[in-house]
Amino acid sequence: MTMSAGWYLRRLSRMGPQEVAGRVGDTLRRRRWRSTPPDCPGVTGARFTAVLPAGTVAAVPPDAAKRLVAEADRLMDGHAEFFGVVRDDLAAPDWWFDPKTGRRAPSGYAFDVPYRSEDAVGDIKQIWEPSRHQYLTQLAAAYAITGNERYAERVAEHLRSWWEANPPLRGVHWISGIELGIRLLSWVWVRRLLDGWPGAAELFEDNPVALNQIWHHQRWLAAFPSRGSSANNHVIAETAGQFAAACAFDWFPASARWRADALRSLDRNLRGNTYGSGLNRELATEYHGLVLELGLAALAEADAAGVPVPATLRLVLLRMTDALAAVVDNRLRPPRQGDADDGHGLVLDGAGTDRWASLLATGDAVFGRLDWWPEVTGTDVRTPLLAALVKPGEPSVTRPAARPGHFADAGMTILRGPEEIWCRCDGGPHGFLSIAAHAHADALSVEVRHDGVDVLADPGTYCYHGQPEWRQYFRSTLGHNTLQLDGGDQSVSGGPFLWTRHARSRVLTAEAARWSAEHDGYQGSVHRRRVELTAESRELTIVDEVRGGPRREARLAFHLGPAITAELAGNQARLTWTRDGEDRSAVLDLPGQLSWQAHRGESEPPLGWYSAGFGRKEPATTLVGTGSTDGAEGFTTVLRFRGQEGT
Repeated sequence: MTMSAGWYLRRLSRMGPQEVAGRVGDTLRRRRWRSTPPDCPGVTGARFTAVLPAGTVAAVPPDAAKRLVAEADRLMDGHAEFFGVVRDDLAAPDWWFDPKTGRRAPSGYAFDVPYRSEDAVGDIKQIWEPSRHQYLTQLAAAYAITGNERYAERVAEHLRSWWEANPPLRGVHWISGIELGIRLLSWVWVRRLLDGWPGAAELFEDNPVALNQIWHHQRWLAAFPSRGSSANNHVIAETAGQFAAACAFDWFPASARWRADALRSLDRNLRGNTYGSGLNRELATEYHGLVLELGLAALAEADAAGVPVPATLRLVLLRMTDALAAVVDNRLRPPRQGDADDGHGLVLDGAGTDRWASLLATGDAVFGRLDWWPEVTGTDVRTPLLAALVKPGEPSVTRPAARPGHFADAGMTILRGPEEIWCRCDGGPHGFLSIAAHAHADALSVEVRHDGVDVLADPGTYCYHGQPEWRQYFRSTLGHNTLQLDGGDQSVSGGPFLWTRHARSRVLTAEAARWSAEHDGYQGSVHRRRVELTAESRELTIVDEVRGGPRREARLAFHLGPAITAELAGNQARLTWTRDGEDRSAVLDLPGQLSWQAHRGESEPPLGWYSAGFGRKEPATTLVGTGSTDGAEGFTTVLRFRGQEGT
């Protein structure tokens, strides 16, 4: 996907004068670095002191350690999976090769590489992901737990290979700041976890190649920060990685300045990226998780190095953790909202470890859980290691006395009913900043689960680059459980990661069992939706109205989760699924004014799909009703849950 001149003009229109000036400066700096790249200063007497306290590794729960070691052994055999692509070449990786397309990225000056073009480069995320070196933190953690030096030796082999293949400013791994920031954080933890290995100092502080790489990564991040309309989760990753490295690798003349600048930026941008309620402003749950992981990792580095951090930084992380505890369902699954690319800040665990349970466990260890928090029974490696570095302290802030159900600033409301019925209602802003890069056109959409099973599902994200028709579908209005008018989206896309007109939503009612909101995305008409959850009858009622404007063609979509089987007869669908060996069912009564059809796994155009993770999709049933907005009674949908089959 190569961006057109029109895309660049639209992108430019979303920038302010300060951002434009900053980007002009970036361009000039890149030209200067092409001809005269900066040189790493000489370093003598470097020592690594940011070690784990004695006894920390012994606190790792045995089952979490077992999962990690099993993962490490798979990695040692060369096996891994990135975004649905299974690889068996990780014993000796080609750092520029994309196994999905079979292409190898071109070499040359980093800023000349057309990384958005799959034809020229391949799938850039397939190339970038292994080079975040988070699989190396897993191997290093396996060494720390087992003492088996083969894990450490593999880490050293791969780091030396990567450093040789990717000299500063050459190739695809020197293009994106988020990649450099996360890679630095991984290196900090690799060095920490290898501290007992005799070769650790020779690999890092006594290695001129490593010192050159670490310095150039930090110099790059200081020179090319994400700015203005791009200051979203990327800037958090950049500053967290920069700060962590400047704390743990405090070996360079500029380290103190880099550390201070990164801490100021991290504090400012964590506050800027987070609502007062604690939810991430991108309104994309996976990025809430990424930012929280990065922030907690940075806090751990600060406390380990004895660097004071602003109280506001700890407060934002506390509020983010409380907000996460508030919005998850009974199986600890958060909403599926907005973009998701499966990005992690710090990976120390094996497959099968629940990301969200791990974050809540870390929040408990660092801040203390509240009585209304859901119980976390799973274990992980990361929590005891992070918590060992963070200094304990009571937060000087009033925390919610009961589980919040409505987040007014984010426009998110969670309705909860009997038998673990969970419903998310979306009446919030269309994403974050002027481009709303990771937003979907999902105003007034609902997401409904029963005991953790997606019944009315948010289909997810699937892809970013290379497949524009799929990217468009998964973030479209039709790709969500809401109303589409005249075949268009509520918000106007200017291309990937760019929205040029944003629908404005307004929540009208937000109560324990009742919610209503409206948006103005369809010019000349207002879409209003009411949702009510009746506990006694286990019914969810959704009423859609279109107010003002001429008669319009309407399509109302309900996307079912992949576990749901649907039998559609007229305007009624019988839904069945199985949970923990028990048969469950529900009846969906659909608006009779519309003509209903079931779609599943269609590709031209895409319709009837569910993406459980980035790069993966599977067929799922989508019910679409078509008709017009004639009449004032609106469209009423009723979802009635039944108990265990036969009761």
